[in-house]
Amino acid sequence: MIGQSSYSPLLWRGDRLIILDQTRLPAEEVYIETADYRSVADAIRRLAVRGAPSIGTAGAYAVALGAQAIIPADSHEFITDMRDIIDFIGATRPTARNLFFALERLKCILEAGGTVAAMRQSLVQEAVNIHRMEAEASRQISLNGAELLQDGWTVLTHCNTGPLAAPEDGTALGGIIAACRQGKSLHVFADETRPLLQGARLTIWELHKAGVPVTLITDNMAGHFMKKGAVQCVITGADRIAANGDTANKIGTYTLAVLAKENSIPFYIAAPSSTFDISLQSGEDITIEERRPEEVTTIQGIAISPPGTAAVNPAFDVTPARYITGIITEKGIIRPPFHHTVPGLRP
Repeated sequence: MIGQSSYSPLLWRGDRLIILDQTRLPAEEVYIETADYRSVADAIRRLAVRGAPSIGTAGAYAVALGAQAIIPADSHEFITDMRDIIDFIGATRPTARNLFFALERLKCILEAGGTVAAMRQSLVQEAVNIHRMEAEASRQISLNGAELLQDGWTVLTHCNTGPLAAPEDGTALGGIIAACRQGKSLHVFADETRPLLQGARLTIWELHKAGVPVTLITDNMAGHFMKKGAVQCVITGADRIAANGDTANKIGTYTLAVLAKENSIPFYIAAPSSTFDISLQSGEDITIEERRPEEVTTIQGIAISPPGTAAVNPAFDVTPARYITGIITEKGIIRPPFHHTVPGLRP
């Protein structure tokens, strides 16, 4: 039985935020309850909350908590302090566009000015609005994605794009869950997603909870199963999409897109309009987050290579638009040529 998710990565309680710590999954469901914007920023940085829409939502709530905590002398000091807080939160994850989309909306409130009480209230309300907007976008993306999936298909996905990554059912995983809820018989291949194993730890956990059949594979098995004809579709999420359709997503996505093209398998991206960054002409302009090499040389604190091993750890790669069959958004499915369809997309 495919039901609604019984968990949420983020719960707002008016004066505090409750975060499901994704670093502890699947072994433990541990929640962080905080009224400190610094704690939320830390949760974003260390991936206790992750997935571009959830990162943007958490960042917005962090600003709201900062607005409630500071005691300025006047409106000018409030605006100055809040801009510092926004910059602090924006430094946590440089690639996820949704974070900056949310922060830009909150900056607009400060630019409009007003009394401290009025600005504080408006910042909190705007954070709630952003959460609602991302939730509604996820609902619609799930329905739009479900339309693409045919009964009996095996769908391959990468990283994690379910309710942990975005409100409601998620983005790429949301379409799969929605299709199963409609009665379609699907099977999922989930890449483990090295180095932090979001696929193995989180996607499998979510699909088990949703009742969706899933098989875990290592990242380098994808080509094997595509060549055998065992995969009918690939769907992933996105962290930032440039004006020409080039897409940054979890490292390894580009490899899947090339393999899908070689094997004549449709490759879809699922993302809300808040993930699009039309100020960037192409993927060459997207900043790629570099994370600690220890994430590669260890697994959950256990060393898997000799001491002193050099490692690099780009968290994302960029898939050129030519490999993307379509992008599933809350406003519909857009298709190539993306340089014509993407710039007209607005949240």
